[in-house]
Amino acid sequence: MPGLTIGDTIPDLDLQTTQGRIKLHQFCADGWTILFSHPGDFTPVCTTELGKMAQYSSEFYQRGVKLLGLSCDDVQSHNEWIKDIEAHTPGAKVNYPIIEDPKREIIKQLNMVDPDEKDSTGNLPSRALHIVGPDMKIKLSFLYPSTTGRNMDEVLRVIESLQKASKFKVAIPANWKPGDPVLISPSVTNEQAKEMFPQGFDTADLPSKKEYLRFTKV
Repeated sequence: MPGLTIGDTIPDLDLQTTQGRIKLHQFCADGWTILFSHPGDFTPVCTTELGKMAQYSSEFYQRGVKLLGLSCDDVQSHNEWIKDIEAHTPGAKVNYPIIEDPKREIIKQLNMVDPDEKDSTGNLPSRALHIVGPDMKIKLSFLYPSTTGRNMDEVLRVIESLQKASKFKVAIPANWKPGDPVLISPSVTNEQAKEMFPQGFDTADLPSKKEYLRFTKV
């Protein structure tokens, strides 16, 4: 499924992982999933990332979010690599599965191919991350170059923002942090907002006098 992006349904792939075989739809059912790929085992940036993902895993699990990694090496290599990851990030346990993809077939179906980074086998996985909703659709994607590691605070922040937007008719403003006010969706009238948000809301006084910037707490 080349070009898999926001709004697309993930394919129901049969995958071999460090925790056995899984069906992707069954794994992702009834919750949120962070599916993240890495260029390769025993590489420096990836080692720090998987360690941080393990360190933050309890925060994700508390929010009903599953973790699923992917690297183009095989399970045996992944299991050896996990020892390094856990040693580098003391106290962190890689308790989430990591998919193997030595033939580079899965990364093509998940749109996780780096067009520039190659080895003797072919294109490597990109440093991609998809957040999959309970409906099996991609809600958000990050794509980073191989030289830049992801920020787990930002991954956690966007998970919280997606979950709030899904549960309430709200949108999330720039630089939002958990606990900050959120925006009421423009599709909600002021009368509806009074019923939906009994805690109240504040409307920004703008030169246009249009009442579209309405903030509330949820």
